[in-house]
Amino acid sequence: MDIFDKISQNMGPLGQYGKDAHGYFAFPKLEGEINPHMIFRGKEVLTWSLNNYLGLANHPEVRKADADAAKEWGLGYPMGARMMSGHTSKHEELESALADFVGKDDAYLLNFGYQGMVSIIDTLATRKDVIVYDSESHACIMDGIFLHKAKGGKSFVFPHNDIERCEKMLKMATNRARESGGGILVITEGVFGMAGDLGHLHKITALKEKYDFRLLVDDAHGFGTMGTTGAGVAEHYGVTDKVDVIFGTFAKSMAGIGAFVASREDVIQYLRYNMRSQIFAKSLPMPMVIGALKRLELLKNSPELKEQLWKVVKALQKGLREEGFNLGVTESPVTPVFLNGTIPEATNLTMDLRENYNLFCSIVVYPVIPKGQIMLRLIPTAAHTLEDVEFTVKAFAEIKGKLAAGKYQGDKIASLQ
Repeated sequence: MDIFDKISQNMGPLGQYGKDAHGYFAFPKLEGEINPHMIFRGKEVLTWSLNNYLGLANHPEVRKADADAAKEWGLGYPMGARMMSGHTSKHEELESALADFVGKDDAYLLNFGYQGMVSIIDTLATRKDVIVYDSESHACIMDGIFLHKAKGGKSFVFPHNDIERCEKMLKMATNRARESGGGILVITEGVFGMAGDLGHLHKITALKEKYDFRLLVDDAHGFGTMGTTGAGVAEHYGVTDKVDVIFGTFAKSMAGIGAFVASREDVIQYLRYNMRSQIFAKSLPMPMVIGALKRLELLKNSPELKEQLWKVVKALQKGLREEGFNLGVTESPVTPVFLNGTIPEATNLTMDLRENYNLFCSIVVYPVIPKGQIMLRLIPTAAHTLEDVEFTVKAFAEIKGKLAAGKYQGDKIASLQ
């Protein structure tokens, strides 16, 4: 069969809905300045779908740093990959500052978070090594593990945050590693971005007393939001020295592009010289590096940003729980709201929120979550206000009542027919 003919007959699990969902449920356009109130389809909506945790995207100092750096350097400099011609003292300065902030010897900049995590796993684990990972790991971790398997490596998965099963997998991995002459890499997340719960780093690191392994933590959502200083979930649990490799992204709390990996000095040096995704990719442009330095400075020196974030988080989650909503097991700013309903009901409910309440949030349905469930995912930020929270809690209470009364059954909600 011709490759293009095959594509036309099977657009994929998400693409099959593209014709009906495009521009509204998928690939929606939020326009205007980045803040809680943006423009969707020509009208202002209160949005809870931006990972701008600390509100830095439009912080005046950040905007100035970005603009000044772009004016001085342009978007082309430095040209080439870091190893060949794209290396600068500013890149080194940012790496040093990141390593110091998360409590590690050294750090290495990555062009993109997703690509970076895939390549970290591929570089750290040879075919002789064994990977043990959490079942709800992000897609970038899964793709890294797929590469590991493709080169003949072995992996064992444990049910989400099930430490007893994690230990069982470690026992199996230990036997396998003895046979192959390799080591063991355990991978989990700091904050699980869908449900908002934390990886049990304190319990996993405790297993180091019985098993020989290294621990890699994807802390994309924890960096900047968790821990006393915002250094992440390892700091939150007080186990920074026991987490061997920390990954963080600039796309969440830093409101930018890029990522980093931090670890022991020799490990980072090894990654610098062996990560194919960085060796063969152009260096991060200077404006992004200088902009990240300013963002990190604010993250470290403006604790009121994280305090405001958590003020909003606690008010939102408290208000929703008082209205009887199930928020699952979240321990982070990520706020999932679970409801019971069909996919058509989820569609109509979401349209009602957007069209009649001017409220925009992400919706998650089967197959990401079990059939019969609807998840509305809210991301509070330091830029939101308590008035935003009050409005949202009231709107959610009303839509929950409509859902229970069967108002969202059928093809369209009444106001849009």
